[in-house]
Amino acid sequence: MAFTIEVEEWVGSVWHRFITRRASPDFPEASVALESMHRPLSVLFRAMGGASGIGVEAANARDLMLRRNLLQQVAGTCKQLPVAWCDASNLRLPQSLAVYPEVSLNQDLYRWLALLAAQAGEMRHWARDNQRWTQAILERFPAMRPRYERLVEAHLQLRPDPDTLPRAESALERAICQALREPGSVTQFPRSEVAPWPLPMWLYPAENLGVPQATELAEEDPDNNLQAPPVERKGMRKRAKRVEDSTSKGGLMLFRLENLFSWSEHVELDRQGDDSENEDASRVAEDLDEIAMSRQRMRKGGGLKLHLDLPPTDVDDIPLGEGVKLPEWDYRKQRMQEDFVSLQMMLPRGSEPLGLPLRLSPLARKLRRQFEHLRNDRQWLRSQPQGSELDMQAWLDFHVERQHGQCAERGLFMEQRQNRRDLACLLLADLSMSTDAHLDDEHKVIDVITDSLLLFGEALSAVGDEFALYGFSSLRRQQVRMQELKSFKQRYGDDTRGRIQALKPGYYTRMGAAIRQATELLGRCKQRRKLLLLVTDGKPNDLDLYEGRYGVEDTRQAVMEARRHGLLPFCITIDQEAGDYLPYMFGANGYTLIKEPQQLPFRLPQLYKQLTQP
Repeated sequence: MAFTIEVEEWVGSVWHRFITRRASPDFPEASVALESMHRPLSVLFRAMGGASGIGVEAANARDLMLRRNLLQQVAGTCKQLPVAWCDASNLRLPQSLAVYPEVSLNQDLYRWLALLAAQAGEMRHWARDNQRWTQAILERFPAMRPRYERLVEAHLQLRPDPDTLPRAESALERAICQALREPGSVTQFPRSEVAPWPLPMWLYPAENLGVPQATELAEEDPDNNLQAPPVERKGMRKRAKRVEDSTSKGGLMLFRLENLFSWSEHVELDRQGDDSENEDASRVAEDLDEIAMSRQRMRKGGGLKLHLDLPPTDVDDIPLGEGVKLPEWDYRKQRMQEDFVSLQMMLPRGSEPLGLPLRLSPLARKLRRQFEHLRNDRQWLRSQPQGSELDMQAWLDFHVERQHGQCAERGLFMEQRQNRRDLACLLLADLSMSTDAHLDDEHKVIDVITDSLLLFGEALSAVGDEFALYGFSSLRRQQVRMQELKSFKQRYGDDTRGRIQALKPGYYTRMGAAIRQATELLGRCKQRRKLLLLVTDGKPNDLDLYEGRYGVEDTRQAVMEARRHGLLPFCITIDQEAGDYLPYMFGANGYTLIKEPQQLPFRLPQLYKQLTQP
């Protein structure tokens, strides 16, 4: 019996592979993955005019009402096919392209879609807009026409024969073929109840990637701080639909009372989510094309409501004074929202004066010796009327001018004087929940950040520069939390060391608000040079709209505000994907990537030394 079942399973798997391979319209041997072309496509998209805040990510397959042949119906394929689309926040390209039988054609198709997305605007009519954008590209870049025609001719050979289609579908197919050959020549498209075969060279209408339950919950309960669990697969977002949760219509459950060994009180608690992560659920979610979500609707007064996001007051960090209101930039409205964010300064609870950990003492001594030389560093002043040595460059200039009869008074000596470092620095550390991740079996990201702050403080206290240390995290715009580790007025000592060693991972990363508050604190300093350092392990994000382009644009605006106030913002990150977004926020020379996070404690003081050289 078992042997029969195994044979049936083997035959079924062989049949499935055979029928799906025969029914597939793709060419797997010529497949090109988006990941292999991600970086050049991003550069091409932005170079051709695409918005810098838009990331190039993978698009999931979309349901299309196509006319499938008999083989495809038997195999159950071609119900969903990947298409490209773009809106104000996303550029989504198929995760892989195997449309053409040649690898070079599939690569050119990726490049063409990036060009088309950079040219695209708001879509009003799918076919007419794609023709207009295509026509604009070919007029602006005539050298693209041979490649475009090559893609079109190769694609037309793969499209269904209009003579084999019903009248309405045949007329629509002929119009589409004409629009591909001569963009802009077709203005009216026949109607058809069946969608045409996908056009890989055109952009499709944008797909709503918002989480449906998040919008409804926000309208129903503005204090709700729960978020849908993240999908682990990079760049892929799932379609979601709302379904009714009716537990009262469940089936009959039978059980034997002798199997009930214990009894406990049951409280029906509607949390609409779970704080714990389920790895099995994440793996299952990757395989689903559509995720259905439900919630148990309860009357406002009919349940027990608990706040499970923030710790109780007696164990939470200690607030310092009243909170402050900060603005936030909304790129969609292109305006600043005044008093939009609430920020609270805090002290880490449970901190007590501590010395430097013994494991850091050797490196701290080495750094102090290096930075003490900066305090005693002397600088040569040229073209002085008197000094200890002759200035050969000034003497040569004087000699040349005298030969031409244009002798001007100038100093011919050099004098060495004490170098006065007139600068202040504020270091802002990202303390979001992602810092709780492990780097290896023994160290977490928060451990590396803690060591970096300790060694940074040791180095700057040796050189004598004015500096301050802060950490930040957030939980929506109402809860931006900034830990004060050392202010400009405080002395670096065991109190500061204790606060640093008491740090714990926080919540999310509302980077713009933290930078604005740091700008305000650093702007009060009287020093001529002011350096704002940001240490982070990821991009801006929060539970509300701060995810994606919104957070990137607000952070970029905060950095620009800091520069207008005379500050030098600089970001140090350990995120290996930082090249996709940090150049847009901080500029090409405004950040650095530490490829080995364990090197951050040593690299951070060295970067400060380079940035503050006269």
